Amino acid sequence: MCESNVYIDKEGKEELYLESVDIVRPEDGKIYLRNLFGEQKVFEGKIKEISLIKHRIVLGKE
Repeated sequence: MCESNVYIDKEGKEELYLESVDIVRPEDGKIYLRNLFGEQKVFEGKIKEISLIKHRIVLGKE
């Protein structure tokens, strides 16, 4: 599968934000996320890192 877990970087510590994400899309300066189960979240910040091999995305505040 190609989904990824999304983490939020909080002062150097990563916290799980949403599991099994299959859609990541910029929307009006925010980041829209949707996972395989239909759960949706919008994060205000930026993408800090994407690891396709590790299936993880790290977001952070600017």
